[in-house]
Amino acid sequence: MTDGLAQGLATGLEGAVAIVTGGARGQGAAEARAFVDAGAQVVIGDVLEDLGRRTAEEIGAGCHFFPLDVSDPSGWTDAVALAGSLGPVRVLVNNAATHWLRPIRDENLADFQRMLAVNLGGPFLGMQAVVDPMVRAGGGSIVNVSSIAGLTGFPLHGAYGASKWGLRGLTKTAALELAPLRIRVNSVHPGAVSTEMAGADRDDPGRFDRVPLGRAADPSEIADLVLFLASPASAYITGAELTIDGGASAGVHAAPDRSGARR
Repeated sequence: MTDGLAQGLATGLEGAVAIVTGGARGQGAAEARAFVDAGAQVVIGDVLEDLGRRTAEEIGAGCHFFPLDVSDPSGWTDAVALAGSLGPVRVLVNNAATHWLRPIRDENLADFQRMLAVNLGGPFLGMQAVVDPMVRAGGGSIVNVSSIAGLTGFPLHGAYGASKWGLRGLTKTAALELAPLRIRVNSVHPGAVSTEMAGADRDDPGRFDRVPLGRAADPSEIADLVLFLASPASAYITGAELTIDGGASAGVHAAPDRSGARR
């Protein structure tokens, strides 16, 4: 995250508590750092306990780790209780997800249901768990991390795409229901991101020929958008889906020549 953005948003998030799932590494860890830099207390939840504890220690005193399987309702109860002990819970970032590539004809029902339980059921349970604390805090912001695979179809993404399209729809319904409670709900749709889960090497230009900007995103770039949506700077934005993919979903295009010409 840029220092200017952190400074500009600090007054809006200072003293608030944010819960970030999947925060042990990659994009979730970058989001947690962004919130701590903006003055918030952060609880990162993850099934990767050793890595999660190390990440919280590296980020510093404002970051706290809680072991969390987002598909477990009792885990959410305990995680939100910890967050509430730190201050008013005003932010939830449903970032945790699982991902694999598999043809639909080779997918099995148990794995398909597990994908939905984590990628869609997890955010559903998280939103349920934070509504009352956010009402007590006077309002809040929920950011659901979907994907461009939740905006258009991709081969081998049957289970993943179904979960991310579902999260997009769930976000819009939640935004309508929770607006009277002063809780905003938006979805973020990243393309390729340089993280362990995605396996994307942002320095490999050949891999991103069909991305107009020619690279994967750095996790901090996604974190900047999430931070904006969580802050009062986006106070009139709810029910929105914000794409952050280097232009990949803007339309069908040939790979651009880096000189500016098309080929």
